Amino acid sequence: MDATTLRHSAARGRHGVSAVFFMNGFITGSWAPQIPVVMGNLGISEFTLGLLILLFGLGAIASMSWCGYLIARHGATAVLRAFAVAGTISLLLVVLAPGLPLAAAAMILFGGVIGGMDVAMNANGVAVEKKRGRAIMSSLHGFWSLGGFAGGALGGFAIERAGQVQHAVGVTLLAAAIVAWALPRLLGDQAPAQAARPRIGLPKSPLIYAIGVMALFSMVPEGAVLDWSALYLRQELGSDVAVSGFAFAAFSATMALVRFMGDAVRDRLGAVTTLRVSSLVAAAGILGAGLAPSPWLAIAAFAFSGLGIANMVPIAFSAAGNQKDVSTGAGMSVVTTMGYSGILAAPSLIGFVGGHVGFGPVYVAVSALLVVVFLMARLAASADFTPPDKG
Repeated sequence: MDATTLRHSAARGRHGVSAVFFMNGFITGSWAPQIPVVMGNLGISEFTLGLLILLFGLGAIASMSWCGYLIARHGATAVLRAFAVAGTISLLLVVLAPGLPLAAAAMILFGGVIGGMDVAMNANGVAVEKKRGRAIMSSLHGFWSLGGFAGGALGGFAIERAGQVQHAVGVTLLAAAIVAWALPRLLGDQAPAQAARPRIGLPKSPLIYAIGVMALFSMVPEGAVLDWSALYLRQELGSDVAVSGFAFAAFSATMALVRFMGDAVRDRLGAVTTLRVSSLVAAAGILGAGLAPSPWLAIAAFAFSGLGIANMVPIAFSAAGNQKDVSTGAGMSVVTTMGYSGILAAPSLIGFVGGHVGFGPVYVAVSALLVVVFLMARLAASADFTPPDKG
């Protein structure tokens, strides 16, 4: 393959995986304004809603834990294509569920599809990084945040004006169009070796698990904003449905803005310094949201926290994908499973505690986890991207 063809293939691969990141964020962001409506339609409490969100998390974590094996056997691109197609209808199944049992089953499937897709698209992103010879992970996560912003910002208005089901149908059609455009552009894998059967097992390096803890503490605040900020603004700060959707939307918008600059910032400051500054900014923002006396001040604080959280997860994922003696699929599977338990499973505990003491104090407590990431930042040194040998 000549240099021109190689560059063209890498550019198409970047466009394809960027679109998939956007689609995943759009589906996830569209779920945020649906949460209070689903809660009201099913007639359930915050605790029961927390259990549903826990099922979403369990489905995602189970799917993520198998993705390393699936990627080793079939390749990241094939796994990503399967999960992306299934992801287009995942939100609609939850919204159409007529009762709690079917809603529970739909949430497990929703989580499994979104979680598996996440591992595969991050692994595909690492492959594009290596082919291009420079980092792109922060900008890929920027497309995810841009999708989350679009889903959250438009969702509240769409539900209020058109209805819950019509909103979900619209999300499904748009997601299907994005996937149809993206799949032919994804960077293909080399064919997996048939003689070498991938093993089912966990990496032995303790560093990969420490990076997983760092990813976990970085993503708990993201899950807290995604799943509970709309309810926090409505129940405790007195906002309406449309305004409540702006909490996650503003958070995603600032994350997207910073993530598109994140690769250049990391190249200039280094991964460790970038992570330290980011974690302190994020902690201040989440603390401010928990102490805010009004909806718009809380939205502003959530937006400020997004400036910090923006680069924390991409740095952790790049560090995981560039570990010596750990395959990209295995490293990404471990760190995404541990990290996304913060965005998928931890919110159920947050809902339980928030139902008893309020979500304001919960956000104050969550800010302390970001201080822990600041103290662990040195572990992310491997995230400083080294271009491959050209020789």
